[in-house]
Amino acid sequence: MREITHRALSEPTDSARQPHWEELPNMERNAQEELRAHLMATNEEFSRLASQHSEYASKLEALESLPHLTNDEELEEKRLKKGKLRLKDQMEAIMSQYRSQQVA
Repeated sequence: MREITHRALSEPTDSARQPHWEELPNMERNAQEELRAHLMATNEEFSRLASQHSEYASKLEALESLPHLTNDEELEEKRLKKGKLRLKDQMEAIMSQYRSQQVA
């Protein structure tokens, strides 16, 4: 039987890595969900980015459901994955900026 190990929450994370969703404590997860919902309703740029992120995710799901990908489909898959990550980074930056404004 394979042993599964989980990184402890108390371990330091390198600055470039965001913790995985399942690593976040419930309270922090709820706070992030509330912040996302708030920004979706009040920040046009965040809402646009989230919509595009969701669109890319749907297109990726459709590609990943195919049994075999053509070369063009593989390139599209890579483009969508990179675009999705870029959008997530932009959304995280907006969330971070909003949090810093709330503290100040």
